[in-house]
Amino acid sequence: MGNLLKVLTCTDLEQEPNFFLDFENAQPTEAEREVWEQVDVVLKDAKGILDELQAYKGAGQEIREAIQNPSDEALQEQAWAAVVPLVGKLKKFYEFSQRLEAALHSLLGALTSETYSDPTQHLEREQALAKQFAEILHFTLRFDELKMTNPAIQNDFSYYRRTLSRMRINNVPAEGENEVNNELANRISLFYADATPMLKTLSDGTTKFVSENKNLPIENTTDCLSTMASVCKVMLETPEYRSRFTSEETVSFCLRVMVGVIILYDYVHPVGAFAKSSKIDMKGCIKVLKDQPPNSVEGLLNALRYTTKHLNDDSTNKTIKSMLQGKGSSLVWPLQHNFSGSKRESRVRMGVSSAASLHSQTAGDG
Repeated sequence: MGNLLKVLTCTDLEQEPNFFLDFENAQPTEAEREVWEQVDVVLKDAKGILDELQAYKGAGQEIREAIQNPSDEALQEQAWAAVVPLVGKLKKFYEFSQRLEAALHSLLGALTSETYSDPTQHLEREQALAKQFAEILHFTLRFDELKMTNPAIQNDFSYYRRTLSRMRINNVPAEGENEVNNELANRISLFYADATPMLKTLSDGTTKFVSENKNLPIENTTDCLSTMASVCKVMLETPEYRSRFTSEETVSFCLRVMVGVIILYDYVHPVGAFAKSSKIDMKGCIKVLKDQPPNSVEGLLNALRYTTKHLNDDSTNKTIKSMLQGKGSSLVWPLQHNFSGSKRESRVRMGVSSAASLHSQTAGDG
């Protein structure tokens, strides 16, 4: 209880971390190598996952024709043949989320350990692991942007489950049934039902990490997140540090990581990122975003507006709400009716769809 009270009431923003985290060239030390190699195996597959998701077109036409002509067996077979391999991809993406959660646990274990006395020392001296943590956050935001703007994903999976159910009732053998059994299908369905499934995987994984490590003070984890956000902010607003980035892609990467870790902190911390007790300088972070060319950060501002948990809490500072509301924008989208997706997804899909255009301006998705 004492640890929780400390987390809820601590407001120390004076001592911001002041060092350069080398997102471009950080290499593992011998002490980092074991964890780094475990996580590297996962991250090497991340770009391929994003490429496959970006290329995902769905089986909308085949499904529509099958639904409109229920007695045409040929069209039913065509739709099923189109959907089965797509479900294989969706299963692959879901299974990757489980690998990503395991990688996150490994990184949190290292970055919150008692090896160093505070999170700033961890991030400064274990830069290769900090870089991997940043890459996981970067991947997460990109995956969720792509998923949220592609309703075919849930439509395809819903059609697959309905058709499979009918086949079972009629005792029709179904190709592809063995690949996704009913229990797995339920888990996959819950995964894609969330507006931001990878973020939910990370937030649930971080919460699980805290609950499984009861001997570890809660603030070791929340401070790791807030310190990462502060490091990104300081590097972006300090000309000496920013000039060391060799490309604008790294600037975009740093901005995306800052936003990603803020959103994660907002889900994991008991009162979120926008409370007075938050260790993240939200006004400073929003100012850094607004100091960039508008077309390069609107998607990230929308991510803060529409995918955080606590922004609309009564306790959130009105200045922060005003800074995020900006010109002509609202902090709550009207519900959009959509064949697939949760109400929250319908609300936020419009809000973050413009973020997809950031892809070409952002550092490598792996």
